[in-house]
Amino acid sequence: MISGKTIFISPLDWGMGHATRCVPIILSLLEKNTVIIGVTPLNRFFFENQFPACPKVEVPSYDIRYSSTLPVWFKILLQWPKIKDVIKKENKCLKEIVRHYHVDLIISDNRFGLSHKKIKTIFITHQLNIPAPFFSFLINYINRRLIHRFNEVWIPDYEEKDKRLSGNLSDAEKMKIPVTFIGPKSYLSNRSDSAPGGKLDYLILLSGIEPQRSRLEKLLMCQFDNSGKKIVLVRGSKSAKAIINPYLEINQFSEGEELRRLIVSADTVICRSGFSTLMDLHLLDKRKIILIPTPGQTEQVYLAEHWKEKFGAKVIPQHSLISKTHSLLER
Repeated sequence: MISGKTIFISPLDWGMGHATRCVPIILSLLEKNTVIIGVTPLNRFFFENQFPACPKVEVPSYDIRYSSTLPVWFKILLQWPKIKDVIKKENKCLKEIVRHYHVDLIISDNRFGLSHKKIKTIFITHQLNIPAPFFSFLINYINRRLIHRFNEVWIPDYEEKDKRLSGNLSDAEKMKIPVTFIGPKSYLSNRSDSAPGGKLDYLILLSGIEPQRSRLEKLLMCQFDNSGKKIVLVRGSKSAKAIINPYLEINQFSEGEELRRLIVSADTVICRSGFSTLMDLHLLDKRKIILIPTPGQTEQVYLAEHWKEKFGAKVIPQHSLISKTHSLLER
């Protein structure tokens, strides 16, 4: 148990999953420590709501962008020079934070630049092995080299391989620093056990970076047009959108108790196969799941297949919705 420390913690701002899974970690640390949170414009509002009393410090945003035509892995590869520049900037920013707040411990959720030569640093990740169709050896060599700058790795998953939510992604055989499995983390599992609301047929959880979020939203609206099902759509976007469907309830965002209630109430959840979302569903014991991995995002493709094999999830590729070769209503 960590106690009596001033701790700086900051998650990657590539989607909200890294932020949400840090919530139970921060709650645990706050019992006996002082916690400073590194935020960006993308997750500041979330952390202000969750931890209004904790100091917030601005850190560089990675500002990862997807393409409407290129696979995600290739688009990220093209942005590697930009990513390297952000890593340098956040490392420079970290030195100032350590000096100003007299930090004793640094915890980074997938932010490679938050290592420090004189202070213990912990790296949170579920990806020690990155699936890639090309350059896999090089990509994983770089990934391990960057992680080895830290003193320790925390993996938010089960240590037992047969229970592992992340499958082979979190295999640690090649790591040269201590690795600790801290168990799945979800900020929803810390909520009250209040009774669920009315029964839903489907809950659609949209998330991720544009333009793929909007593309999936459009495809799903075609699937459920005049379906006669009771459906709630959580858009995960502030953009204006006129959707007309008498059976569809639209929420721009849902979080905390409201999101927990919706998940528990839903017969079936439709979502991307992001790891933090999967942890939420697992810890809320949600069994009927339809996963639509982001096209070209190899981690989500792998996780979808792993969950299909291990946990009985139904997997539908996005392109089959475009060609209408699959129907979400076929169960």
